[in-house]
Parts: sequence; C-alpha cells; structure tokens
Amino acid sequence: MEHLPSHQVVVIDPTEAELVKTYCTEHALILSQIWLTHWHKDHTGGVAGLIQEQNLPVYGPRAELSKIPVISHPLEHENQFNFHDIEVQVISVPGHTLGHIVYFIDTLDVLFCGDTLFAMGCGRVFEGTYQQMYHSLSRLAALPPRTQVYCTHEYTLSNAQFAKYVEPDNLEIQERLEQVKRLRMLGQNTLPSTIELELETNPFLRANSVEEFQQLRMQKDNF
Repeated sequence: MEHLPSHQVVVIDPTEAELVKTYCTEHALILSQIWLTHWHKDHTGGVAGLIQEQNLPVYGPRAELSKIPVISHPLEHENQFNFHDIEVQVISVPGHTLGHIVYFIDTLDVLFCGDTLFAMGCGRVFEGTYQQMYHSLSRLAALPPRTQVYCTHEYTLSNAQFAKYVEPDNLEIQERLEQVKRLRMLGQNTLPSTIELELETNPFLRANSVEEFQQLRMQKDNF
C-alpha cells in the first residue's frame, strides 16, 4: 500500500526481510509500519530482519504476544489505528489460530485477511474450533460486497477445483475456475478477490451452518 506524497509503505505478514528490502529499494519506497495477522512463521519470519536496522512499529494480535514478542502495538477486536490519514479497523477472526486478526480499510475498500479467508477457500482450523472459524468467516462475509480481498497465499486453483467438486452445478464457480486456470497458466496472480465474488463462489462462505462448514472443511483437508 503506497501513500504517494511520502512514498511510505506498510508490509503485511513479511516472510523474508530481504524480499521486502529489495522491493523497497527498487521502487524508492520507505517502509514505515509492519502489520501481522497471526504468529505462523511464514507470516512473521521477516520481521526480525526488518526491525534490526530501524525502529519500526509492529502491529499484531495482543492474544499472540507470547508468540510474537516483537509486537510493539498489540491489537484487539474493533481497535483502530492510522497509517497517515488512513484509518485501519481491526477484526478478530479466531479459528486458524486463536489470536488471528485481519485489517479492514473502509475508505479504500480493502481487507487484508491473512490465512482466514482465501479466494474460493479458507484457512485450516488449527488452534480454534469449527464454530469459531464459521463465526469469523461470517464476520468477513458481512463486510461491504465491494471490499477487495487480499489473502496471503495463492491457493485459488486448488480451491476452485474443490468448489466445483462440492457445487458442480454452480455456473459462477465453473466460470471462475476456467478464468483461474487461464491466469495461472500465464503465471499471473488471481488476487485480489472481492467479498461479492466470494459470496458467489466460495463454498465456505455459502455454508448455512457450523455443521455444514465443518463437513466442507474436513472434506477439503483430504481433497
């Protein structure tokens, strides 16, 4: 995310410090904040290397402070903070991990959702319960339909194949699967998605009960 007048940027869930440093150098950007969604190493591995050289504020879930001690600005559900004049809202979404949070910016129509919601899928339920994850996804599904969904993994093709398997008659899913196949064949990213598109093509957002969600998640775990 770039704030054009100052060329200051935020990095979210950095896996490797050098990738971030190189990108900022090549694009003449100044890293000024780090946002973390949860403690898993593929989302926090680059933090130590980034804060080594400069005293950057690190935002992240208060509930996972014991696992991410570098957090300087611990956050909870419905907290708000600013990046320059941009107001960021924090939403708690336990399930994948117990302290998982996401970042929603209403004025920019963007959601940075870590490993909770994926394009046509959702994260595995590792630490929380299926009920927690279902409730967390319901929170995200209630965001404005225009909201752009930025998740942290490119899992869309396998998710789309599973979606077609469980909803073979869903024309929107069939069309999106073909589009995803074309993009991946060209080596292109399938993100961002939107809440509206996910409501049409993501089986996990379309589940009508915790029981239905749990059945789907267990099916996907073994797909």
